[in-house]
Amino acid sequence: MYPILEKRLLAEGIWLMKVLAPRVARSAQPGQFVIVRVDEHGERIPLTISDFDAAEGSVTIVTQAIGASTRKICALNEGDALADFAGPLGHPSEFVKMPVEELRKRRYLFVAGGVGTAPVYPQVKWLREHGVKADVIIGAKTRDMLIYTDAMRAVAENLHIATDDGSEGFKGLVTALIGELIEKEGRHYDECVAIGPMIMMKFVALTTKKYALKTTVSLNALMVDGTGMCGACRVTVGGRTRFTCVDGPEFDAHEVDFDEAMRRQGMYRTQEQRAAAIEAEREAGHVCKIGLDK
Repeated sequence: MYPILEKRLLAEGIWLMKVLAPRVARSAQPGQFVIVRVDEHGERIPLTISDFDAAEGSVTIVTQAIGASTRKICALNEGDALADFAGPLGHPSEFVKMPVEELRKRRYLFVAGGVGTAPVYPQVKWLREHGVKADVIIGAKTRDMLIYTDAMRAVAENLHIATDDGSEGFKGLVTALIGELIEKEGRHYDECVAIGPMIMMKFVALTTKKYALKTTVSLNALMVDGTGMCGACRVTVGGRTRFTCVDGPEFDAHEVDFDEAMRRQGMYRTQEQRAAAIEAEREAGHVCKIGLDK
């Protein structure tokens, strides 16, 4: 069992949890993920690592309560425990393996959307600790949905906020802000890293391609086992089938077939909506006597 050391509400429906998992914390690197189960009957949920502390033995995850399983995770409190916390899984970010002298000559642009802001943080933090400058764009629909802004401001060279409704920072999409920084402000970047909703990453990739800016995305594909055996997380990258769990989760954004990936993400939406409805009825005290909640 993996005890929850801290739980904090970041925005509506989005919770931060610091989990005691010493072995995972000792091995974790930026870009990797864990697979979590709330109990022995729980679904396996892949969550990108949002921070880690080897000395404390803790790993931080951020979960948005959307479906039945993520709602169960978010319903846990400090002192409760997760049944499984498997990881770290996947490859670390590419820059972790690069010589520091070479890294310090580069400048990164991170584009974070929604819950994807959380896994951007350990990457920018790692670069800061190694003397590498990185600018960060955080995008959200409205200021109430922004997360990690204070933490990111402490590690980023420059932090830019974009909200769809203009309630904070730049009014518009993150793609428009990328254009502002490169074209109007003359910023130069050696690489862009985008993490967020699939549709956001697709349009970031289309935008950066115009500037010939190398772009990496972290794919939050469907997963089951997380070891490459089930094939559920397959994506097409550069015309080849790749498995997000063992070949990723980071890939060259300009080679990812986003349309295919988004179609696959929507395959189980109906079942997920049904599961969420059943869970809501159970929480309300309804007991089905004819087996429709099976």
